[in-house]
Amino acid sequence: MRGKIVLTITGFLLLAVDGCIAQSYVEEALMVSRIRAGGSARIQAMGGVQNALGGDISSAYYNPAGLGMYNRSDFAITSAFATNNYSSSYLGTNSPETKNNVFIPNIGIALHGSKDGTKGIWGGTIGINFNRINSFNETFSYSGTNENNSIVDYFLDNAAGTGISQFNSSGSNYNSPTGLAYFNYLIGPKNILNSADPNDQYFTDVTGKPFQKEIVKNSGSQNQWSLSYGLNFNDKLFLGGGVGLTSLSYRSEKTYTETFDAAGQPMSKMVLTETLSLDGSGVNATIGAIYRPLNQFQVGFSVATPTSYDINDNYSAAMKTSWRSFEYLPAQGGKPAKILNEENAATDNLPSNYSLTTPWRLSWGLTFFIQKHGFLSADAEWLNYGKSSYGGSGDYSGDNRQIKNLYKSIVNLRFGGEYRLKNYRVRAGYSLMPDPFQVQQNGVDRAVSAFSLGGGYRKTKFYIDLAVILSTGDNSYRPYSINYPLDPLVTLKNKSTSILITVGFPF
Repeated sequence: MRGKIVLTITGFLLLAVDGCIAQSYVEEALMVSRIRAGGSARIQAMGGVQNALGGDISSAYYNPAGLGMYNRSDFAITSAFATNNYSSSYLGTNSPETKNNVFIPNIGIALHGSKDGTKGIWGGTIGINFNRINSFNETFSYSGTNENNSIVDYFLDNAAGTGISQFNSSGSNYNSPTGLAYFNYLIGPKNILNSADPNDQYFTDVTGKPFQKEIVKNSGSQNQWSLSYGLNFNDKLFLGGGVGLTSLSYRSEKTYTETFDAAGQPMSKMVLTETLSLDGSGVNATIGAIYRPLNQFQVGFSVATPTSYDINDNYSAAMKTSWRSFEYLPAQGGKPAKILNEENAATDNLPSNYSLTTPWRLSWGLTFFIQKHGFLSADAEWLNYGKSSYGGSGDYSGDNRQIKNLYKSIVNLRFGGEYRLKNYRVRAGYSLMPDPFQVQQNGVDRAVSAFSLGGGYRKTKFYIDLAVILSTGDNSYRPYSINYPLDPLVTLKNKSTSILITVGFPF
C-alpha cells in the first residue's frame, strides 16, 4: 500500500530546534532535509562554523578539506545533555512540557600520514566520524474546549460524497481514522435513517462542545557516518572528499481525546491513537577546499550531494468510544436494537517503502586569524527545500508538486569566534536557519536561531571543550482541518538548552 494515512494532513509542526513531527509526505521531506551542522563541542560553541576553519574531527562530515590541516592523529568523543521546553497554546489554554535527553552527538578519529613533499603534498589525513544531525526526542500536549467544531465534523466531511463501499476492505477509508469513526458509530450513512436520503451523505448523533486534548510523543534521530580524506598542499591549499552513510529512525505516538460532559450527550468519550514509525538509510558524498592566501585569512567551500534515502514506514491507528447505553438503531424487522456502550476498532498495520532524495547543499566560509590570539569565522549554506522529491512504486507526483510549491531556497548563516590565552580557549557563536516556507504558515515564522558559548583547555596529548547552546523556534499545528479559518490551531514555542562536552586525545 502506498503511503501513510495520517489524520492531520494539513497540520504543520516543523523543525523547531531538534525535531519535528512528520504528518504527511510533504512534511516528512522537510523533517529529513532540515538538518543541523553538527560537530564537536568546539564547533558547536562557535555557532557551528567550520567550513573555512578545519583541524577538527567534525571536518570529516562538513568539509573534508579541513582534515588536511592535521599534523598528527586524533581521537575525540562528545557527550551531550539537552532540555527542550515546549509551551503550547490552544483555545486560550497554555500547556508547558519539558523533555530531557542524554546522547552521544559526535565521535571520530583522524589518522594522519606525513608526506615527503613530492608534488607539494605535505600530508594527508583519513577521518572517520559519527555525527548526529537531527534529534526527534520531544513531547508536547495541548487541551481546551472547542466552541466551533469537533473532530467528528472532520470525519463527516472526509466521508461525504462516497458510499459505504469506502469502508470495505479495499475501500479508500478502510484503514483510516475516518474508517475507525464509521466502525465506532460516530458517523453513519443517512439512508439508514431514511431510505430516501442519499447513501453518500453521513450523519452523527454526537453534538455539543467537546473538551479536546492531545499528547504527542516523538523519539528517534538522524545520524551520519562519514569516511573522508583530506590533503595538505604546501600549507596553502587543502582539498578533501568523503562518503556519508546516513540512518533515520523516527517514532511518533499521538493520543487524541474528546470528552463530552454535558447532560443528554449520547457519547462521553472518544480516544484516537495513531502510531507512525520511519526507518531508513541513505548515502551521499561531500567534496571541499580550503585556501589560505595569507597566514591571517582562509576561505572554504564545500558541496554535499543529495542524500538518497530508502525509507520503510509503518502506520497504525486505533479508536475507542464510550457511550451512555445509547440506542443507535431501534429494533426493526426482527433485528434487536443496536445499543452502544464500549466500542472499539483498529486499522491494520500499514507498511510502505519509498525513496526520498534531499536537496544539494552548497557552503562557503571565511576565517580571519587575529595573530595568535584567536580568530573570527563565518559560514553560509545554501539549499532549496523545494528540490526534495519522492520516488518508488507509487505515484508521488502530487507530493513532489506540493513540496516544490510550498518550500523555498534559503541560506543558513553561522558566525563564531575563539579567543586564546595560553592553553585556554573562550568561544561564542550565533546561527540562523530561516523559515523554509515560501508563504508564512498560520502567521508563524519558523526560523530557528541559536546562541552559543563555550570554552576549552588544550595540552599536547589531551584537550577538553565545553559548549552551551540556547535555541529558540516557533511552530503551529492543526489536529484536523474542516473549515478554515475555524480549524483548531495549536501554536508552540520551543526553547532548547544543550550542553556538550568533548574529550580528545591527540597521538
